[in-house]
Amino acid sequence: MANLTPPPKSNSASEAQALPGPFRCLSGALISGSLAFAGYKLTMSIATTFAAKPIHSDNATVLNIASAVRTLVVGVVALGAGVFGFAALGLLALGVQVAIQRFSQPHPPADPS
Repeated sequence: MANLTPPPKSNSASEAQALPGPFRCLSGALISGSLAFAGYKLTMSIATTFAAKPIHSDNATVLNIASAVRTLVVGVVALGAGVFGFAALGLLALGVQVAIQRFSQPHPPADPS
């Protein structure tokens, strides 16, 4: 039978998970921000395309379903853009926080030997 107990947790600082560097946070924010901007432009493109091509039908059910589908398509793309935008803001804030923490920590004294 396999041992199902988890390994003991160590409290040593050398095994603690380190924070990512500020450059890694800022590059992630740049990538996420780029995806958010692309999603925003895609949302605007889809919305203007839908507005320029009205639905031609006399059937109320067709109009309701088409309206719902168009709303869902624009909404999903806008939601994706918003999620990437919030991720970019969070990564930017994390990068600033990590940079402040790194620069405010006292440096160990140099070895005189």
